Amino acid sequence: MKKSIDQLTPIQKKVALENGTEPPFKNEYWNHFEKGLYVDILDGTPLFTSNDKFDSGCGWPSFSKPITEEKVVEKKDFSHFMIRTEVRSKDANIHLGHVFDDGPKDLGGLRYCINSASIRFIPYNELEEAGYGEFKKLFTK
Repeated sequence: MKKSIDQLTPIQKKVALENGTEPPFKNEYWNHFEKGLYVDILDGTPLFTSNDKFDSGCGWPSFSKPITEEKVVEKKDFSHFMIRTEVRSKDANIHLGHVFDDGPKDLGGLRYCINSASIRFIPYNELEEAGYGEFKKLFTK
């Protein structure tokens, strides 16, 4: 389901459109581990799955990898007197968060630190009705 910019909440606009950051430990998905899919808040592009989500202790949702690297864009970010790698959604071009190289080694070593305000969760048992049935295969091993 696509959303127009007018349908976004103030925090979603601040984070996704203005490169903001939501508070750690006070956002919707930081400690959410239900089976399902995380999609772009604006255009609904599937970005991450619960299979790749882990508790990093940072207070934001953390993933070891995106579903496909083609759907995210990495850019150097020099804001706040730091050098980081920003992660944006490719199609909607919204700010998702940052990627760091301090993730679990057994999962590839990356930590995609993503703002809850930039993503929407679709539970596994609702994927079909939400139009994401093709992604159910990602949850069978």
